[in-house]
Amino acid sequence: MPETIEAEVIEIDGKPPEPAAAADDSASGGAWGGFGRFRTLKLDRRWWPVWVVLGIVVVGLAIVFGLLFGLLYLGFALVRSVLRLLFGSGGGPDGGSLSRG
Repeated sequence: MPETIEAEVIEIDGKPPEPAAAADDSASGGAWGGFGRFRTLKLDRRWWPVWVVLGIVVVGLAIVFGLLFGLLYLGFALVRSVLRLLFGSGGGPDGGSLSRG
């Protein structure tokens, strides 16, 4: 088993290291303390092809379901109009038989 080498950073490029920021979880109410604050999500750069492919898949699914919904809507509208043509709409110019007048 390889040995672990531990080292303390004294200087990087002639500058001392910045002090580590204290975790604000303990100071602001535990693990849920920063729940309401907005944070920037940083993704690993190595995974960008996966996100691109997933984005393309999501857009493709949205297009497919949108077209499917549109075709179903047009189909129902066509069937409804054919049924109205065959059986009549009930009379008046507004298309309803329950109109007053």
